[in-house]
Amino acid sequence: MILKTFGWSFAVTALGLAFAAWQWGWEAFGIVLILSVLEISLSFDNAVVNAGVLKKMNAFWQKIFLTVGIMVAVFGMRLVFPVLIVAVSAEVGPVEAVRLALDEPARYEALVTDAHPAIAAFGGMFLLMIFLDFVLEDRDVKWLARLERPLARLGKVDMLSVCVALGALLITATAFATQAHISTGHTDKSATVLLAGVAGLVTYLVVGGLSGYFESRLEDEESSSGDRPVGDRPVSAVALAGKAAFFLFLYLEVLDASFSFDGVIGAFAVTNHIFWMALGLGIGAMYVRSLTVHLVRQGTLDDYVYLEHGAHYAIGALAGILLVTVRYEVNEIVTGLIGVLLIAASFVSSVRRNRALARAEREEVGAGV
Repeated sequence: MILKTFGWSFAVTALGLAFAAWQWGWEAFGIVLILSVLEISLSFDNAVVNAGVLKKMNAFWQKIFLTVGIMVAVFGMRLVFPVLIVAVSAEVGPVEAVRLALDEPARYEALVTDAHPAIAAFGGMFLLMIFLDFVLEDRDVKWLARLERPLARLGKVDMLSVCVALGALLITATAFATQAHISTGHTDKSATVLLAGVAGLVTYLVVGGLSGYFESRLEDEESSSGDRPVGDRPVSAVALAGKAAFFLFLYLEVLDASFSFDGVIGAFAVTNHIFWMALGLGIGAMYVRSLTVHLVRQGTLDDYVYLEHGAHYAIGALAGILLVTVRYEVNEIVTGLIGVLLIAASFVSSVRRNRALARAEREEVGAGV
């Protein structure tokens, strides 16, 4: 089962590291390996959240996620995206941007770093909305009950998550504008931060809203049209399933893009080499994809019910960190450790819950005997 799920990831790792050593030497081998580990550590919470969405899809769309989706993740976000950032920031063509990456890596890094406030605002707002909509929803299973119960009551207020997110964006943009005012030589990009943040919010509302709409329509059609089947499924549910899965797939791709921002920016702390970055982060992205499918197929989220909570709290932490990095630098190790610790804590809590339930069941059976 492990080999079937992670086989492509193992193969890509071996080929990628061998290619790096053959083409650029052992220094490249080490850096690509470091970047792979960095991407996996930063994106484990991404895999858990992805699994929660992916389990709603059929086997076909899971394969699409692993094939088309990985192409977008590896080549789109880890290679093409930084080049496009430079092309837009420097107002040059993509070919010239690649030339800058190869011949003037220091300037290339400076251009990507200069675009970081807008990137962080977009990704931070998208992830913040995911976190807020999760914690403000009343759920049967609660991990941190003392915190989640009052938040669920507050969640009954319409559009509260949007108001909180916009408030966070205004604070972020104001803080950035203040820094630009008091820092010599610092360009005021508060308007850009605001625009990018609103774009992230709108993207979440559109993609998430459409996927939720078609998913609800699918459930309604399946329950009301069950007496008019085509094969094993209702007539109207066939088309709706395709639309629902398609928009869920788009949601997953935007989610992955938002998670990858910190990894791409953080990779510059390790190297300026565009192809080393793409190779290392791409290998890490393969493992995130495989781990997502493994969690779905093993039913891990059903067995360890607090994992999804821990992942969403990690998302909230990452969203906050991205918004903070609009003005301040935050070490990538801190970002990765917070996510890992939150998910590890939720896993331990899940194990304790399972043991307590099993013990209670044994005691009940013993008392019955």
